[in-house]
Amino acid sequence: MTKKKRRRFTPDQKVAILKKHLVDRIPVSDICDELKIHPTQFYLWQKTFFESGHRVFERTEPDSAKEKSQKMMSQLKDQMKQKDGVIAELLYEHFQLKKSLGEE
Repeated sequence: MTKKKRRRFTPDQKVAILKKHLVDRIPVSDICDELKIHPTQFYLWQKTFFESGHRVFERTEPDSAKEKSQKMMSQLKDQMKQKDGVIAELLYEHFQLKKSLGEE
């Protein structure tokens, strides 16, 4: 007996499905029959949509703290690369000096 593979709908698909009912006024039963989903699933998506829909209208300041920390991380990474290069150059010169003195 083979298991039926579970279908997954993307968030964009779910919104489009909800829009069919809310904007285009297509009955839930028709949508569910067309997509072969249970009405409970449709109403769960609708509930989730309305519960988190307020986030769309929230004013969000640019994540200045987040941006600052990302900028600082980038600067620190650049400094580390520069220091790694300096250390590598010093080690190479040290190795060359030891080699020229015959101290290998």
